[in-house]
Order: sequence, then structure tokens, then C-alpha cells
Amino acid sequence: MKKTVAQSLSLAFILFAAPLVASAQALTPLVQLVASVGEVLNLLIPVLIAAAIVVFFWGLVQYIWHPEIETGRKTMIAGILSLFIMVSIWGIVGLAQNALLGGSSGGNIVTPHVPITSQ
Repeated sequence: MKKTVAQSLSLAFILFAAPLVASAQALTPLVQLVASVGEVLNLLIPVLIAAAIVVFFWGLVQYIWHPEIETGRKTMIAGILSLFIMVSIWGIVGLAQNALLGGSSGGNIVTPHVPITSQ
């Protein structure tokens, strides 16, 4: 019996929404999980950019030492291409944040949420 993507997504939604329907649990652990994953990704982005720069310079060193071998050139191209892709995606996300969501760079974005009332 094959599961389709729609069945898997509906099962995941039911599992996440069940505590809310029963009013048994607030969303704070999920919010904290998403926030911590975001913090880890924010720390990981500069590391990946630095790694792409190191790859580029390693390719440059290889090209200078052995210009007849193509590995240095290919390594430099891979480093520049990965750096370009990462910085471009970072810029597109910043543009979307500023233009579409109305947020400012580096600021907090107010997201819509369901108010939780304590009884």
C-alpha cells in the first residue's frame, strides 16, 4: 500500500493539530523549536560562505602550483558558483522580507498567530 504525499501531509497536520483541538498543549514548544532551528541556520550561513571562499582560494593555489592540471580551475569555478548561489539566495530572501512582508532587515517580523487564552 503506497502512501501519497497528500496522505502523509494530512496525517502530519492531524498529529500537530490534535493537541490544539483538545486544548491540551500550547504551541510554545513548537515555536521554540522553529526559533532554535532559525538561530542555528543564521549561524550556519556565514560558515558556509567562508567555506566557499576557502574552496575558491584552494582552487587558486592548485591552479598556481599546477596550471596544466584542470582540477584547480574546476575547484575555483565550484567555489565562485557556490558563493554566488548562496549570496543570491540570501539577497532574494532579504528582498522578499523587505518588499513583500514589510519587515526591515535585522528586525523582528510580527507573524499572525492564534491567541491562546488561559482559563
